Amino acid sequence: MPVTGPRAEPSIESVQLLRVRMPFNATRSAEAGEESIDEFNASSRTFTSMESLMVKVTTSEGLIGWGEAFGHKVNDVTWAALESLVAPFYLNKPVDPEALNDQAQRAFHAFGRTGPVLYAISALDIALWDIKAQIAEMPLRQLLNPSARNSITAYASLVHYGEDPAEVARQISRAPGLGFEAFKLHESSYPAIAAARAQAGASAPLMVDVNCRWNEGDAAAAIDSFLPLNLRWLEEPLWPPDDVEAHRRLNSRGIALAGGENVSGAQALDAALAAGALGVAQPSIGKIGGFSSMLRYLSPRTDTAVVVPHCFYYGPAQVATAQFIAAMSEEVQLEVPLLVWDEHLHPLHAVRANFDLPYTSGLGFAPDAEVLERHLIDSRLLGARDPAGRGER
Repeated sequence: MPVTGPRAEPSIESVQLLRVRMPFNATRSAEAGEESIDEFNASSRTFTSMESLMVKVTTSEGLIGWGEAFGHKVNDVTWAALESLVAPFYLNKPVDPEALNDQAQRAFHAFGRTGPVLYAISALDIALWDIKAQIAEMPLRQLLNPSARNSITAYASLVHYGEDPAEVARQISRAPGLGFEAFKLHESSYPAIAAARAQAGASAPLMVDVNCRWNEGDAAAAIDSFLPLNLRWLEEPLWPPDDVEAHRRLNSRGIALAGGENVSGAQALDAALAAGALGVAQPSIGKIGGFSSMLRYLSPRTDTAVVVPHCFYYGPAQVATAQFIAAMSEEVQLEVPLLVWDEHLHPLHAVRANFDLPYTSGLGFAPDAEVLERHLIDSRLLGARDPAGRGER
C-alpha cells in the first residue's frame, strides 16, 4: 500500500498582475464651478476613468485568490514594485498571510513604511486571505468574526464639483433615488457644504473631505464656521496629515476629525488614535497592508474614536472592505463613489446603498470575464511556467 503523509500546505505558484481601466460619468453639468483641487486627486474632473491594479494569486493546489493595490495614477509605480520586488518575494512560499505580511514588511522596511511597496504587499495580503478563507470553507467575513453580518449599508461619496452650491445640491438630490441617506463631500467652502446640508436635510449624516487643504489656523477657522452645519466628521483638514499634535488640538473644537488613509502604516494610525488626534480612523485596506494590518481595527480602538474604513475602489479591495466592515464589532457604512458606470466588473460594483454579501467561501470577488477583458490594459504572469520568475505578458 502507498504510504501517505500529512497533506502538503498549499504554496504560491503564480501571481498575475492585471491593470484594468474603466470609464465612468460623474454627471457634472457644464456650468459646474472651477476646480479647486489638484489633478492628482481622484475626485478631480481630470479623472474620467478609474484604474484598478489587481493581483490574481494561484496556489499549488489550484486555489485562486484576488487582491487589489491602491491605486489611480500611482499604479505604474506600484506595478513596478509588484513585478520586480514584492511578488517574487511571495512566490513558492506557503499560504500564510499574516506570516508573509510580517516577513515582507520587515524585508522591505528600508524602502519606506507606506507608498507603492506597502500597496503591493496589501494586494497580495488580500489575495492570501481570500485563499485562507477558501481553505477554511467559509466567507472571509466569518473567518474574521463568526458573528459577521451578511449585509451592510453604504454612504454616497461625491467627487469634487468645483465648490458650486447648485451643482452640489443637484448631486445630493440624486442620491436618495439610489437609497442613500448619508453623504460625503469633497468641497471645502461654506456655501457648497451648506447647500448640501439644505438638500440632504437637517438630520442626514454629512461628512466633508478637504484633502489636507489648510494650515492649523485656517482649519480652526473653517471648523468654527462649519459648526452650525452639523457635520459628522471633517476629513484630512491639515497639511501635513501626520501632524498629530495639531490634529489633537483641532479634534476638540466640536467636529470629529477623520483620517488615517494617508498615514505611514498602521503604527502611525495607532499613534494618532492614542494621542486623541482623530475622532474617526480611516484605514484603507489596499494601502495599509491588507487584512493582516486591518485586524487590529475590527473592534473599537478607543472610547473617543470610531473606525470607518476608507474605500475608493471598485475591484477586489472594494469587496474586501465590504467583507471587513461586515465583520466589525460595530456597524459602519461602506464608502461608495457616487458615479455612473456603463458596465460593472462584479455584482457589488453597482452603486447602491444596500449590499447583500455573497455566501461563498473566500473573498467572494467574481469578476465578469468579458468586462475584465474589455477593460484590461496590461497583464503579467509571474512564477508559473517560468522557473526564473520572469513570467509572460
